[in-house]
Amino acid sequence: MGAEAEVMVQLQHTIPVLDVPCCSDLDVKSPESTILQFIPSIRSGSFADTGPRRFMEDEHIRIDDLSAHLGSLMKFPKPSAFYGIFDGHGGPEAAAHVRKNVLGLLFSDTNFPETSEVDDAFLEGVESSLRKGFLLADLALADDCNVSNSSGTTALTALVLGRLLMVANAGDCRAVLCRNGEAIDMSQDHRPNYPSERRRVEELGGFIDDGYLNGILSVTRALGDWDMKLPRGSASPLIAEPEFRQIVLTEEDEFLIIACDGIWDVLSSQQAVSLVRRGLRRHDDPEQCAKDLVMEALRLNTFDNLTVIVVCFTSPDHQELSPMRHRRLRSCSFSAEALYSLQSWLDNKGSH
Repeated sequence: MGAEAEVMVQLQHTIPVLDVPCCSDLDVKSPESTILQFIPSIRSGSFADTGPRRFMEDEHIRIDDLSAHLGSLMKFPKPSAFYGIFDGHGGPEAAAHVRKNVLGLLFSDTNFPETSEVDDAFLEGVESSLRKGFLLADLALADDCNVSNSSGTTALTALVLGRLLMVANAGDCRAVLCRNGEAIDMSQDHRPNYPSERRRVEELGGFIDDGYLNGILSVTRALGDWDMKLPRGSASPLIAEPEFRQIVLTEEDEFLIIACDGIWDVLSSQQAVSLVRRGLRRHDDPEQCAKDLVMEALRLNTFDNLTVIVVCFTSPDHQELSPMRHRRLRSCSFSAEALYSLQSWLDNKGSH
């Protein structure tokens, strides 16, 4: 489903980009007047495949018009959209539970802030609500008798409110923004080889063995997995706390790719962006682009389930012309004798 932006929300303050090492180059470079004129036009597509695995443990959610989906009781800047990928492990139960309950956990149970204006206080409230939602989802998995203690899931969500894009991530799914053809990572993979994660794990009494947390899990943040977590209230090496990155969208920002680690195991962020960008120029179909990414990962012999969401921020008429339309005309020249012969032939044809 898709929805065009109806109105643009006037920012009271310039929305800051999170000060994180990987995103220090995300400063908005466009003039302020250009930023204020830009309205994201949201449309998306998704595709999922079991891949070489026997069972599908991925879940995802795709909502192009969040306000319409939640109803008139919630008031958001427009356009508003929400996306999430939940990559399960140890069985599908945890990912399925989070997918089913995520909207209530994030937007109802946490008293999500409501306003039509985006300012610093609103941003703080949004981040706080998303963080609480992730932690509530983690606790809910512990309380659900239908979810095994050994079942867990990574979680990555992307929220668009007006021109704000906020990504929350716990695990090794990844969100990548395309800005003028350049891949900008909007999340960090929480794997044991990530230095800050390794330090945190070891400070809390955990260990890394052959790239696995406590020799068991390939991620350092996840929801569920209560057989690996210490009792509630205790500091555990495996946590559900998400990391956040945010940015103000401008006309330079073309689309966002959200995908599980099965994609990133065999494709770099830039390779994925280039593939999707070529596809959008050819057919302008984000769902086909999501499928193309999955097919490419399978061709490169990925070994995991595969789920991809592609979110476009510009309307089709803003897409660049296909390279076929830029084909140059060839020029050629004739000698005077050849031109005379051609003219004589034309005159003779006209006399018949």
